[in-house]
Amino acid sequence: LGHPEIFPLFLTTKTQEIFNCRVDEDVTEENYFKFIKKEDIIQDLKTRATISDFYPVKKVVLEYPGEELLVVFDAKFQYGQNFYFVASEEAKENFLKPPETAEEKEEEGKEENREETLEVHPYKPPVHKPWVSLGSEKEVEEESVKDSVKKIKYMISRVRRKFGAPITFTDKNASHVKDSYIECMSYQDKTFSIKMLEKDVGIQMVPKIREASTQTKWTNPKNAATQYFPRELSNKEKEESLSSEKLKEFLTSVHLRMEIALQQNEIMNAFFDDWKALAEDESSSGGKPDVYLKAYQSFTDLHYLKDRTISCICWHPTIYGVIAVSARKRLFYEKQVNLSDKSLLQQSVILFWSFFDPIHPQLMLECPEDIYCFQFSPSDPNIIAGGCTNGQIVLWDISQHEKKLQNAKNFADGIKITAVNMVNASILNVFQYICMSPLLMQVQQSNTEPPLVRYCAVSSTHYSHKKPATDIHWLPAYFEDNRMGATFENENRAEICVQLVTCSPDCSILFWDIPVTKRREQPPSDKVREEEIFDMLLDVPDTFKHLDLCWKPLIKINLCESGTNTEYGPVRISLRELHYHYKTSEKVQSLNTLEVPARESPYTDMSTSSSKNLKVLDRISTNFSVGTEDGEIVYSDWKMEIDSDSAKPISQKHTQKYTPHTETINTLQRSPFFKDIILSIGGRIFAIWKEGVTNGPILQSSCSAGRYTAGQWSLARPGVFFLGRDDGNIDIWDLLKKTHEPSHFQNISESMITFISPWIASPKQHFLAVSDDLGVLRVLEIRQTLSHPSRNEHANVLDYFEREVKYLKYCEQEFQEYQEFGA
Repeated sequence: LGHPEIFPLFLTTKTQEIFNCRVDEDVTEENYFKFIKKEDIIQDLKTRATISDFYPVKKVVLEYPGEELLVVFDAKFQYGQNFYFVASEEAKENFLKPPETAEEKEEEGKEENREETLEVHPYKPPVHKPWVSLGSEKEVEEESVKDSVKKIKYMISRVRRKFGAPITFTDKNASHVKDSYIECMSYQDKTFSIKMLEKDVGIQMVPKIREASTQTKWTNPKNAATQYFPRELSNKEKEESLSSEKLKEFLTSVHLRMEIALQQNEIMNAFFDDWKALAEDESSSGGKPDVYLKAYQSFTDLHYLKDRTISCICWHPTIYGVIAVSARKRLFYEKQVNLSDKSLLQQSVILFWSFFDPIHPQLMLECPEDIYCFQFSPSDPNIIAGGCTNGQIVLWDISQHEKKLQNAKNFADGIKITAVNMVNASILNVFQYICMSPLLMQVQQSNTEPPLVRYCAVSSTHYSHKKPATDIHWLPAYFEDNRMGATFENENRAEICVQLVTCSPDCSILFWDIPVTKRREQPPSDKVREEEIFDMLLDVPDTFKHLDLCWKPLIKINLCESGTNTEYGPVRISLRELHYHYKTSEKVQSLNTLEVPARESPYTDMSTSSSKNLKVLDRISTNFSVGTEDGEIVYSDWKMEIDSDSAKPISQKHTQKYTPHTETINTLQRSPFFKDIILSIGGRIFAIWKEGVTNGPILQSSCSAGRYTAGQWSLARPGVFFLGRDDGNIDIWDLLKKTHEPSHFQNISESMITFISPWIASPKQHFLAVSDDLGVLRVLEIRQTLSHPSRNEHANVLDYFEREVKYLKYCEQEFQEYQEFGA
């Protein structure tokens, strides 16, 4: 700052208190300096070391020659800090005694001397000195203006004869002119022109555009109309015909039959809707057809469905408005294995919902693991089979709770346990009060808690799938398979489904058989009562008690490619013979039915099949189709072959493989109207197949904007199916309208669609159950346009499939001819 002996300091409040130099108290703007002893500053440096405010100038302080240092309060921060100290004795003396007075004296003395010298010294004229350039002439030259344009010379001349000619000037009054106004207008001199030397022009290149249109010219527009009238008999011919005996005899003979026919409405249907038959889709007024899915009901559970995704949906086959759902963790299979201990914190159940109580579940089925798929038995809807994520197969029996599901509208929430036909009621009562009372009190704490049904049997872990059981189906009741895969008709087990088929990505397809209950020796009566009471405690029916933890598959098929050892991981399976229908009455059972006759499950009275009653069924097809986790469609046969080397039955290896999909197959379903038509969905495309056509799918869609995650055929219209996407939309395809894009789409959820299940409640009421990845089940009502088939729709859709098959064969033939021509 120009003063090397001055050092700025920042003294904190603590330092100011130590050295008594507090601002506005010890030092002010008037009294702004303070003397501090050198010893005190050195002692402060020893005591506080680096935190001392004098530490930055420690060296200067130690080298100071004097005993006291001058510290000055810098109120205006002239040197950047609140204080500064003087580092030399000379500077300190100058500060205390400023030299201004001596200089003033010298200046006064100089002024007096000047007055004296003015009178003494004579005048000396100025001496010329040479000019020294400091660069100013360059600035003057740069700022000066010089003519850069060449000057133009003009010469004005006149004809010589006009030199000296007299000139006459006259006056003209403006009032003599019209409008009293004279204007000297400017005009263009054609003899003079200015040449343009520079011009700014903007240019932009544009493509040549040409508009063209064509229109068919109708040279002779003409409206044509034709009117006709029937030929009529003349009056004379009418009289002869009406008076003829032949007509009278005819009318007399058919009078009675005509009267009966009119009464029975056999000639014509008086209630036939001509308007509906005329236009099924759109009215003549130009209105848009109503194809939207209307929201009917929604279900969710904050406890059992929290952070879980719905994996499967099944409508109850015989009870109106009852729907069951299963859920699994919203994780990949590898993460489920790693977090198996965490899955125990949340119980896995199958929930039963009813339209009449959308808040509380009506029934819960306890599951050993998360359920990936489950199905009701076609012969007895009270029997349910499901596949777990650990590969085991589970069986439930809900016969004891059938009445609650049917009376869901009037059934009180809670659990009612009654003891009926017990051998020793006193023992049961004592045991209930001693052992069961805490459990019953715990169960009945909440009136809204639905009953929990424990599973009857679970398959053996060793013989089950090694990966999640992804698909399960009941085999029809009119045939059974043996260990060789041959189909037989069983008369003793007629109308009872006793076999299952499951598949899993572990490359295996398992056929399960429910064997006949074996009569065991009766244990002591006390032990029997204890087992009965224990089973009653857990609410476990003994229908399949003999299968629990020891159930093994009847047939195991390993899918592999013929000629190689390549294996396939099936996730969906479709059998041709699975076109069974649940046994329901003509009218849908109402939930208002109060009394239901008690009946035992047919599985408890099954008799052993006799070899004499087994009849080979050659008409049963043993072929099946599977969709793999790699997006492949595999067509194979479940019949077993005898190995020539080991003489053991092995699965056949002659399979057909197609790879239209690039991601896992999530849907493989046969059309409910055509047994040989199959819909496969995986990734961003879907395909429709026809059995027997080996050229590929008869219809394959283009890639959609989103991934397809679920799909189902319509149960009412042969050409309609529904597809769910990962963005929460549902695409509705109508093959009779469009085959290149969906005829309609509708947003259902904000998350991914996980499962779709249609159901026909009545001819006028069709539902579509849709679940999403957030654990929410939505029931949508299908409008009339999508639930009522048009006239001859079945024949039209079948004709479309046949045309596609012919076109596919034609393309293959053309390709073969092209290859032969190229060879």
